[in-house]
Amino acid sequence: MENMVRIDSIEDYNKMYGFETLHPLVTVIDMNETTARFPLEVSYSYGVYAIFLKQTYCGDITYGRQPYDYQEGTITSFAPGQVVHVRHAEGFKPDARGVLFHPDLISGTSLGREIKSYGFFSYSSNEALHLSEREKVIFLDCLEKIRIELERPIDRHTKTLVCKNIELLLDYCMRFYDRQFITRENVNHDVLVRFESLLDGYFKSRNPIEHGLPSVKYFAENCYLSPNYFGDLVKKETGRTPQEIIQNKILDMAKNELLGTNSTIGDISYRLGFQYSQHFNRFFKKGAGMTPSEYRMLNVN
Repeated sequence: MENMVRIDSIEDYNKMYGFETLHPLVTVIDMNETTARFPLEVSYSYGVYAIFLKQTYCGDITYGRQPYDYQEGTITSFAPGQVVHVRHAEGFKPDARGVLFHPDLISGTSLGREIKSYGFFSYSSNEALHLSEREKVIFLDCLEKIRIELERPIDRHTKTLVCKNIELLLDYCMRFYDRQFITRENVNHDVLVRFESLLDGYFKSRNPIEHGLPSVKYFAENCYLSPNYFGDLVKKETGRTPQEIIQNKILDMAKNELLGTNSTIGDISYRLGFQYSQHFNRFFKKGAGMTPSEYRMLNVN
Protein backbone atom coordinates (compact mmCIF):
# COMPACT_ATOMS: atom_id res chain seq x y z
CA MET A 1 0.00 0.00 0.00
CA GLU A 2 1.29 3.44 -0.92
CA ASN A 3 2.54 5.59 1.97
CA MET A 4 0.28 8.66 1.63
CA VAL A 5 0.57 11.61 4.00
CA ARG A 6 -2.17 14.24 4.01
CA ILE A 7 -1.23 17.80 4.95
CA ASP A 8 -4.57 19.49 5.50
CA SER A 9 -3.50 21.99 8.14
CA ILE A 10 -0.45 23.74 9.52
CA GLU A 11 -0.85 21.74 12.71
CA ASP A 12 -0.67 18.49 10.68
CA TYR A 13 2.67 19.52 9.19
CA ASN A 14 4.19 20.82 12.42
CA LYS A 15 3.22 17.69 14.36
CA MET A 16 4.70 15.46 11.68
CA TYR A 17 8.09 17.15 11.89
CA GLY A 18 8.11 18.28 15.51
CA PHE A 19 7.79 22.03 14.95
CA GLU A 20 6.02 24.45 17.26
CA THR A 21 2.82 25.98 15.91
CA LEU A 22 3.02 29.74 16.45
CA HIS A 23 0.03 30.51 14.21
CA PRO A 24 -2.73 28.10 13.16
CA LEU A 25 -2.67 29.18 9.51
CA VAL A 26 1.02 29.72 8.67
CA THR A 27 4.42 28.37 9.63
CA VAL A 28 8.05 29.03 8.71
CA ILE A 29 10.13 25.87 8.89
CA ASP A 30 13.80 24.90 8.96
CA MET A 31 14.19 21.19 8.26
CA ASN A 32 17.62 21.21 9.91
CA GLU A 33 15.73 21.42 13.21
CA THR A 34 13.55 18.34 12.74
CA THR A 35 14.24 15.03 14.45
CA ALA A 36 11.62 13.18 12.41
CA ARG A 37 12.54 10.08 10.44
CA PHE A 38 11.71 10.03 6.75
CA PRO A 39 10.37 6.96 4.93
CA LEU A 40 12.29 5.89 1.86
CA GLU A 41 9.29 6.56 -0.36
CA VAL A 42 6.21 8.66 0.37
CA SER A 43 3.49 10.74 -1.29
CA TYR A 44 2.27 14.04 0.16
CA SER A 45 -1.25 15.28 -0.49
CA TYR A 46 -1.24 19.04 0.05
CA GLY A 47 -4.19 20.97 1.45
CA VAL A 48 -2.05 24.07 2.00
CA TYR A 49 0.31 26.23 -0.02
CA ALA A 50 4.01 25.48 0.46
CA ILE A 51 7.21 26.90 -0.94
CA PHE A 52 10.66 25.54 -0.01
CA LEU A 53 14.28 26.37 -0.69
CA LYS A 54 16.01 22.98 -0.73
CA GLN A 55 19.72 23.40 -0.16
CA THR A 56 20.76 19.78 -0.48
CA TYR A 57 19.77 16.87 -2.68
CA CYS A 58 17.28 14.76 -0.76
CA GLY A 59 16.01 12.42 -3.43
CA ASP A 60 13.72 12.34 -6.44
CA ILE A 61 10.60 14.50 -6.42
CA THR A 62 7.82 13.71 -8.88
CA TYR A 63 4.69 15.71 -9.58
CA GLY A 64 2.36 14.06 -12.07
CA ARG A 65 4.32 11.85 -14.47
CA GLN A 66 7.50 13.88 -14.69
CA PRO A 67 10.37 14.48 -12.24
CA TYR A 68 11.32 17.92 -11.01
CA ASP A 69 14.41 19.49 -12.54
CA TYR A 70 15.83 19.37 -9.05
CA GLN A 71 19.22 19.81 -7.43
CA GLU A 72 20.82 21.83 -4.64
CA GLY A 73 19.59 25.40 -4.22
CA THR A 74 16.20 25.00 -5.85
CA ILE A 75 12.73 26.28 -5.06
CA THR A 76 9.86 23.83 -5.07
CA SER A 77 6.29 24.99 -4.53
CA PHE A 78 2.99 23.21 -4.08
CA ALA A 79 -0.66 24.24 -3.90
CA PRO A 80 -3.78 22.72 -2.33
CA GLY A 81 -4.95 19.68 -4.26
CA GLN A 82 -1.52 18.59 -5.47
CA VAL A 83 -0.03 15.18 -4.73
CA VAL A 84 3.76 14.94 -4.71
CA HIS A 85 5.72 11.70 -4.70
CA VAL A 86 9.17 11.65 -3.06
CA ARG A 87 11.79 8.92 -3.09
CA HIS A 88 14.37 9.93 -0.51
CA ALA A 89 18.05 9.23 -1.00
CA GLU A 90 19.38 6.81 1.60
CA GLY A 91 21.09 8.52 4.52
CA PHE A 92 20.14 12.04 3.40
CA LYS A 93 20.04 14.89 5.89
CA PRO A 94 17.25 17.41 5.27
CA ASP A 95 18.36 20.97 4.62
CA ALA A 96 15.41 23.07 3.54
CA ARG A 97 13.75 26.30 4.60
CA GLY A 98 10.27 27.34 3.67
CA VAL A 99 6.84 28.66 4.50
CA LEU A 100 3.48 26.89 4.47
CA PHE A 101 0.17 28.72 4.67
CA HIS A 102 -3.46 27.70 4.66
CA PRO A 103 -5.84 29.20 2.05
CA ASP A 104 -7.89 30.65 4.93
CA LEU A 105 -4.94 32.90 5.85
CA ILE A 106 -5.12 34.83 2.60
CA SER A 107 -8.90 34.91 2.26
CA GLY A 108 -10.07 38.49 1.75
CA THR A 109 -6.55 39.85 1.19
CA SER A 110 -4.78 41.16 -1.91
CA LEU A 111 -2.70 37.98 -1.88
CA GLY A 112 -5.87 35.90 -1.88
CA ARG A 113 -7.13 37.77 -4.92
CA GLU A 114 -3.82 37.44 -6.76
CA ILE A 115 -2.70 33.94 -5.71
CA LYS A 116 -3.70 32.43 -9.08
CA SER A 117 -1.28 34.78 -10.83
CA TYR A 118 1.64 32.95 -9.22
CA GLY A 119 1.58 30.24 -11.85
CA PHE A 120 4.68 28.50 -10.52
CA PHE A 121 2.53 26.76 -7.90
CA SER A 122 1.30 24.62 -10.78
CA TYR A 123 4.65 24.09 -12.50
CA SER A 124 5.71 20.46 -12.57
CA SER A 125 8.22 18.73 -14.81
CA ASN A 126 11.68 20.18 -15.47
CA GLU A 127 10.49 23.44 -14.02
CA ALA A 128 11.98 23.97 -10.56
CA LEU A 129 13.53 27.38 -9.88
CA HIS A 130 17.31 27.45 -9.42
CA LEU A 131 18.55 30.34 -7.28
CA SER A 132 21.84 32.19 -7.39
CA GLU A 133 23.61 32.81 -4.08
CA ARG A 134 22.31 36.39 -4.01
CA GLU A 135 18.77 35.21 -4.71
CA LYS A 136 19.01 32.70 -1.87
CA VAL A 137 19.85 35.55 0.52
CA ILE A 138 16.76 37.47 -0.60
CA PHE A 139 14.54 34.37 -0.23
CA LEU A 140 15.82 33.63 3.27
CA ASP A 141 15.47 37.28 4.29
CA CYS A 142 11.79 37.17 3.34
CA LEU A 143 11.33 34.02 5.40
CA GLU A 144 13.02 35.68 8.36
CA LYS A 145 10.63 38.64 8.21
CA ILE A 146 7.67 36.25 8.32
CA ARG A 147 9.20 34.24 11.17
CA ILE A 148 9.85 37.38 13.27
CA GLU A 149 6.25 38.45 12.83
CA LEU A 150 4.98 35.02 13.87
CA GLU A 151 7.03 35.14 17.06
CA ARG A 152 5.20 38.29 18.16
CA PRO A 153 1.87 38.02 19.99
CA ILE A 154 -0.94 37.90 17.44
CA ASP A 155 -2.71 41.24 17.07
CA ARG A 156 -4.87 43.02 14.47
CA HIS A 157 -1.81 43.72 12.29
CA THR A 158 -0.48 40.14 12.20
CA LYS A 159 -2.50 38.82 9.26
CA THR A 160 -1.82 41.87 7.09
CA LEU A 161 1.92 41.90 7.72
CA VAL A 162 2.36 38.14 7.33
CA CYS A 163 0.37 38.13 4.07
CA LYS A 164 2.29 41.15 2.74
CA ASN A 165 5.61 39.43 3.43
CA ILE A 166 4.45 36.19 1.81
CA GLU A 167 3.32 38.24 -1.19
CA LEU A 168 6.76 39.90 -1.29
CA LEU A 169 8.42 36.47 -1.26
CA LEU A 170 6.22 35.23 -4.12
CA ASP A 171 6.86 38.42 -6.12
CA TYR A 172 10.60 37.82 -5.80
CA CYS A 173 10.11 34.25 -7.00
CA MET A 174 8.28 35.61 -10.04
CA ARG A 175 11.29 37.84 -10.75
CA PHE A 176 13.68 34.91 -10.31
CA TYR A 177 11.61 32.80 -12.70
CA ASP A 178 11.72 35.61 -15.26
CA ARG A 179 15.52 35.55 -14.98
CA GLN A 180 15.54 31.78 -15.40
CA PHE A 181 13.39 31.98 -18.54
CA ILE A 182 16.01 34.33 -20.00
CA THR A 183 19.01 32.22 -19.01
CA ARG A 184 17.36 29.15 -20.57
CA GLU A 185 16.83 30.88 -23.90
CA ASN A 186 18.16 27.98 -25.98
CA VAL A 187 15.91 25.48 -24.22
CA ASN A 188 12.95 27.82 -24.58
CA HIS A 189 13.62 28.19 -28.31
CA ASP A 190 13.54 24.41 -28.69
CA VAL A 191 10.14 24.34 -26.97
CA LEU A 192 8.78 26.97 -29.35
CA VAL A 193 10.06 25.05 -32.37
CA ARG A 194 8.42 21.89 -31.07
CA PHE A 195 5.18 23.75 -30.37
CA GLU A 196 5.09 25.06 -33.94
CA SER A 197 5.82 21.61 -35.33
CA LEU A 198 3.15 19.98 -33.17
CA LEU A 199 0.63 22.65 -34.17
CA ASP A 200 1.29 22.10 -37.86
CA GLY A 201 1.21 18.34 -37.41
CA TYR A 202 -2.08 18.41 -35.55
CA PHE A 203 -3.93 19.97 -38.47
CA LYS A 204 -2.19 17.82 -41.07
CA SER A 205 -3.47 14.71 -39.30
CA ARG A 206 -6.96 13.44 -38.55
CA ASN A 207 -6.73 14.79 -35.00
CA PRO A 208 -9.18 17.68 -35.58
CA ILE A 209 -11.81 15.28 -36.94
CA GLU A 210 -11.22 12.61 -34.31
CA HIS A 211 -10.44 14.75 -31.26
CA GLY A 212 -11.69 18.25 -32.06
CA LEU A 213 -9.86 21.51 -31.48
CA PRO A 214 -6.44 21.22 -29.81
CA SER A 215 -5.94 22.41 -26.25
CA VAL A 216 -2.99 24.13 -24.60
CA LYS A 217 -2.74 21.08 -22.34
CA TYR A 218 -2.19 18.84 -25.39
CA PHE A 219 0.84 20.83 -26.56
CA ALA A 220 2.21 21.30 -23.04
CA GLU A 221 2.14 17.56 -22.39
CA ASN A 222 3.82 16.85 -25.71
CA CYS A 223 6.56 19.32 -24.74
CA TYR A 224 6.82 17.54 -21.36
CA LEU A 225 5.80 20.66 -19.45
CA SER A 226 2.90 21.66 -17.23
CA PRO A 227 0.29 23.90 -18.88
CA ASN A 228 1.16 26.82 -16.60
CA TYR A 229 4.89 26.69 -17.24
CA PHE A 230 4.35 26.13 -20.95
CA GLY A 231 1.97 29.10 -21.09
CA ASP A 232 4.35 31.41 -19.24
CA LEU A 233 7.31 30.34 -21.37
CA VAL A 234 5.46 30.92 -24.65
CA LYS A 235 4.09 34.29 -23.48
CA LYS A 236 7.53 35.52 -22.38
CA GLU A 237 9.15 34.42 -25.64
CA THR A 238 6.48 35.53 -28.11
CA GLY A 239 4.31 38.09 -26.30
CA ARG A 240 1.27 35.91 -27.03
CA THR A 241 -0.39 33.14 -25.07
CA PRO A 242 -0.44 29.60 -26.50
CA GLN A 243 -4.22 29.91 -26.85
CA GLU A 244 -3.81 33.06 -28.96
CA ILE A 245 -1.25 31.29 -31.17
CA ILE A 246 -3.56 28.29 -31.61
CA GLN A 247 -6.53 30.52 -32.44
CA ASN A 248 -4.50 32.55 -34.97
CA LYS A 249 -3.41 29.31 -36.62
CA ILE A 250 -7.01 28.12 -36.89
CA LEU A 251 -8.14 31.50 -38.24
CA ASP A 252 -5.41 31.53 -40.90
CA MET A 253 -6.27 28.00 -41.97
CA ALA A 254 -9.96 28.89 -42.13
CA LYS A 255 -9.24 31.89 -44.37
CA ASN A 256 -7.13 29.74 -46.69
CA GLU A 257 -9.88 27.12 -46.87
CA LEU A 258 -12.54 29.73 -47.57
CA LEU A 259 -10.61 31.32 -50.42
CA GLY A 260 -8.68 28.33 -51.74
CA THR A 261 -11.42 25.70 -51.89
CA ASN A 262 -15.07 25.35 -52.83
CA SER A 263 -15.82 23.46 -49.62
CA THR A 264 -18.93 24.40 -47.71
CA ILE A 265 -18.54 26.28 -44.48
CA GLY A 266 -19.87 23.23 -42.64
CA ASP A 267 -17.18 21.00 -44.19
CA ILE A 268 -14.43 23.51 -43.34
CA SER A 269 -15.55 23.79 -39.73
CA TYR A 270 -15.67 19.97 -39.47
CA ARG A 271 -12.13 19.54 -40.86
CA LEU A 272 -10.79 22.18 -38.45
CA GLY A 273 -12.25 20.39 -35.44
CA PHE A 274 -15.36 22.41 -34.61
CA GLN A 275 -18.21 20.31 -33.29
CA TYR A 276 -20.83 22.65 -34.71
CA SER A 277 -20.63 25.09 -37.63
CA GLN A 278 -22.33 27.73 -35.46
CA HIS A 279 -19.29 27.63 -33.15
CA PHE A 280 -17.01 28.09 -36.14
CA ASN A 281 -19.06 31.06 -37.36
CA ARG A 282 -18.83 32.79 -33.96
CA PHE A 283 -15.11 32.05 -33.72
CA PHE A 284 -14.42 33.38 -37.21
CA LYS A 285 -16.47 36.56 -36.76
CA LYS A 286 -14.71 37.32 -33.48
CA GLY A 287 -11.28 36.95 -35.14
CA ALA A 288 -11.95 38.40 -38.60
CA GLY A 289 -14.70 40.88 -37.86
CA MET A 290 -17.11 39.23 -40.29
CA THR A 291 -18.77 35.87 -40.88
CA PRO A 292 -17.08 33.19 -43.03
CA SER A 293 -19.68 33.78 -45.77
CA GLU A 294 -19.06 37.52 -45.75
CA TYR A 295 -15.28 36.97 -45.86
CA ARG A 296 -15.58 34.61 -48.83
CA MET A 297 -17.88 36.95 -50.74
CA LEU A 298 -15.75 40.03 -50.00
CA ASN A 299 -12.62 38.35 -51.35
CA VAL A 300 -14.07 36.79 -54.48
CA ASN A 301 -12.10 37.99 -57.51
